[in-house]
Amino acid sequence: MSKSIEELKSLTIQIRRDILRMVHAVNSGHPGGSLGCTEYFTALYGKVMEYRLPFTMEGKNEDLFFLSNGHISPVFYSTLARFGFFPVEELKTFRKLDSRLQGHPTTHEGLPGVRVASGSLGQGLSVAVGAALGKKLDGDKNLVYSLHGDGELQEGQIWEALMFAAHNKVDNLISTIDYNNRQIDGDVDDVLSLGDLHAKLEAFGWTVLNEKNGNDLEAVIAILEKAKSETGNGKPVVIILNTEMGFGIDYMMGTHAWHGKAPNDEQLELGIKQLYLEAPADY
Repeated sequence: MSKSIEELKSLTIQIRRDILRMVHAVNSGHPGGSLGCTEYFTALYGKVMEYRLPFTMEGKNEDLFFLSNGHISPVFYSTLARFGFFPVEELKTFRKLDSRLQGHPTTHEGLPGVRVASGSLGQGLSVAVGAALGKKLDGDKNLVYSLHGDGELQEGQIWEALMFAAHNKVDNLISTIDYNNRQIDGDVDDVLSLGDLHAKLEAFGWTVLNEKNGNDLEAVIAILEKAKSETGNGKPVVIILNTEMGFGIDYMMGTHAWHGKAPNDEQLELGIKQLYLEAPADY
């Protein structure tokens, strides 16, 4: 069922509330990047991507999504639940024993919406390229989407996959880079600068799009739709999406400290108050 922009904006608030509650309940997880990518996931599943329910692993004649930076699983799980892949109630089991909602997504638990195990950074683009090539071989006209962290681009396998995709004209692939300039050890520019990322990606043969307002839902929808219009032209497409780690929670923004740290009771309460909903549908 299609949702209005206002409904989707309310949903981003709810997803952020889910993220805080999930990591708080088990005192572990990665809230910072999850909060920063909420608009991307809401736009992708709420407006842009073509998919069917119930979920099937082979995904023929529908769009596919691969999360490469698997540590931001809280936003992925909340999005899947809120869009009907599995019951919202199951979010309570995040990172608990025998849960399908592991800290990093896996496939052997059979969680609907998860197509590949992720968490070992640098591997997701290779998987997405392979899936996109598979669709071409099958005559399947649908698209493949993938999401990557900016710190993840320090992994060499990413650049091998970038070269391979361009060489093989994988033009049914839209990859997005969550460019918040923060990773677990500090600012990306301080740990290992990516330099002129736009120029590098362009030199590797990709069509490169930029969006400076990665936490503006309408802007994210627009850049994803623009990316769709660029497919089929002989080049893979990449979006450099500028986001803010911890967006929506004032004490989590402007720092890398919340990359992988859960809020305590007081911080949870403060965060939930900042994420106001008139009629919250909390799990």
